[in-house]
Amino acid sequence: MGARPRRSTGNLPAELTSFVGRRQELGEAKRLLSAARLVTLTGAGGVGKTRLALRVAADVRRAFPDGVWLVELADLGDPRLVPNAVATAFGLRGTSDQAAGLAEHLENRQLLLVLDNCEHVADECATLVAKLLAGAGGLRVLATSRHTLHVEGEHILHVEPLPVPAADTGAGPAEAVTLFAERAAAVAPGFALTPGNRAAVNRICRRLEGIPLAIELAAVRVRVLSVDQVLERLDDRLGLLTSAPQGARPRRRTLEAAIGWSFELCTRAEQRLWAQASVFPGGFDLDAAEHVCAPAEAGTLDVVTGLVDKSVLSRRNGTFGRHAWYRMLETVREYGSARLAEAGDEAEVRARQAGYYADLARRYRAEGFGPEQTEWVGRLRREHTNLRAVLEHCLADPGRAAQALDIAASLWNFWYGGGLVPEGCAHLRRGLELCGERTLVRARGLYAMAFLAIQTGAPHAELLAELDELAEELGDARLRAGHAECAGMATFFAGDLAGGAALLERALAGYRTAGDALLVFDTLVLLAAARFFLGDSRGAAAAEEALALADRHGAQWSRGYALWAVAIHRWRAGEPAAAADLLREAIALRLPDRTLLAFLVEALAWCHSAQGAHDRVARLLGGAASAWRLSGARVGETNPYQGVDEQCAALARKALGDEAFDAAFAEAAASGLDEIVRGALGERPPAAPAAGAAPPGGLTRRQREIAELVARGMSNKDIAAALVLSGRTVEGHVENILVRLGLTSRTQVASWLAGQSGRPA
Repeated sequence: MGARPRRSTGNLPAELTSFVGRRQELGEAKRLLSAARLVTLTGAGGVGKTRLALRVAADVRRAFPDGVWLVELADLGDPRLVPNAVATAFGLRGTSDQAAGLAEHLENRQLLLVLDNCEHVADECATLVAKLLAGAGGLRVLATSRHTLHVEGEHILHVEPLPVPAADTGAGPAEAVTLFAERAAAVAPGFALTPGNRAAVNRICRRLEGIPLAIELAAVRVRVLSVDQVLERLDDRLGLLTSAPQGARPRRRTLEAAIGWSFELCTRAEQRLWAQASVFPGGFDLDAAEHVCAPAEAGTLDVVTGLVDKSVLSRRNGTFGRHAWYRMLETVREYGSARLAEAGDEAEVRARQAGYYADLARRYRAEGFGPEQTEWVGRLRREHTNLRAVLEHCLADPGRAAQALDIAASLWNFWYGGGLVPEGCAHLRRGLELCGERTLVRARGLYAMAFLAIQTGAPHAELLAELDELAEELGDARLRAGHAECAGMATFFAGDLAGGAALLERALAGYRTAGDALLVFDTLVLLAAARFFLGDSRGAAAAEEALALADRHGAQWSRGYALWAVAIHRWRAGEPAAAADLLREAIALRLPDRTLLAFLVEALAWCHSAQGAHDRVARLLGGAASAWRLSGARVGETNPYQGVDEQCAALARKALGDEAFDAAFAEAAASGLDEIVRGALGERPPAAPAAGAAPPGGLTRRQREIAELVARGMSNKDIAAALVLSGRTVEGHVENILVRLGLTSRTQVASWLAGQSGRPA
């Protein structure tokens, strides 16, 4: 029996701060997970369930050959999207029965699924988990929730707060005190427990009842306050809890007091922005804050800076235009949301937010076919959670549903290229249900919905019929072209090549008249494909025109599709080597478009078939099958494409034999996107790093220099002084070193360096 193909180890994030205590809980959780297939960590908000789950998952990773996979549900507003969120984590496309598709995908795999923050979607999580456990015998689930999921066979581990000192003694610090000291030292280099501050720290931890989040919020105040001042202000705020409802849990009241205390320490402008920024579940950049939030008393930049300094906001590097990105802890955001509701201006803020994202979507549609094309897609990926929240909020109000439909329609190719077809269809379908008026917005929604439906094999006849009627009613030439494009695509995919090409020619003429470069490009590629299968040499000219158009506009993403179109015509003309070079050029762009990758790898298989490399054909067809599955599109299953695939597969089977062909195909079909790309480019897979070893690329010269100083036991402050750098710069370097090396603590850096040089640690 052949060796098991190497698979991904999952998607667990690296730990950037130390993990304190929890030895007993870690042991118990691992024991339960070894005996039960579902373990749920329960406990109060802020008690550390997520951090414990991630550490447990990291510790048991080697026991799961198919990896450990994390699905974060805190940002999920619609419970119906729970299956889609889990499927997205595995890179699967949507199906009519998402749970069944997931169960089939997991059937023969041994992996651990970590579902984080299930409480607000507990019923949907319970239903999905029950189905997956029943259908996938090698699956185990570790969940975090404020209450149990009530699934048969569920084992519960209640996560208590960290132990606190019983009295102000000189004994070794309890875990809560250790956490406070480590987090305080991180923001105030040089801080340490001393006989002079130990009693106050002990009292702070006892007052906060050992709740990690509350302790961390208090510890950051050491940046500007003494420990005694922290205690004094914390005691004052906690005294206000006596009027809290009797039914509220004491620990929850304590956590709210800790966050409330942080709120009180903010200026009025900071409080206002904190509350208003709570409408961004996925985080935000300065541009969004300036348009949506209105701090009034000060400039938005100054207010954001103040909230970053107070650790209410955390700053992350962005992915669009190198913009900084800001996020709140979920509990902090929930507190701000409550304050926003109390202020009475939530409707106004959400209206501004919807307007901001409607404008963003329109800008993407207008500017997305240009030199910033890849940056625009990256920006939308980063904004995805916020876009979802805005769409769900607008669709909950029939009076604003048209705005949601307008946004969703503008993003039609983002849903398609981003592997988000089920979600895009859900928003478009709901918007069309609520917006019955025969307007331009509805017509654009019909076009977007028809395009996605045709690409995925869903029913589309009624959509096309209404789009045709509405285009005539409105007298809109662009809509007429849109109907011809979709109808031509549907006809072509059904196997009527001549009919499809005729409709696409009509669409192309309409788009040329309208001056829509993006849709001219898209239709040229479709027409090139239809003429390719017709054996019509004019298709090569359409492909070359599409490539020139993409180059003229600097649209790098679109260029990948044009290279594919040119390549298949080169293959048809008897130039498989030249065609393969073009396809590899497009694959080497490593664009995050699964559908494009499927087209490219599939066509590369055709080229290798013409060259007699049948083992490569089997693997490439398997990789293409995987890419199509991950994309959500079904174009590869339509008559024209399937026919060429079958011809190439038949030749390969004849040359290799059924058993060898099936083995090569199956191994490639089980691959992830990175493996598919490497296989297509003929790259060697990266060697599995030894414990503590650097991944490919290693460290930069500066990072290695800092790593050596860390290994000597020097603090960030000492390193900053030695290298004449700012403390913040050194802190950023240390975090990046830990992430790059896959380490979780500073002490592991010395072991890594010793392994690199061959010296004993």
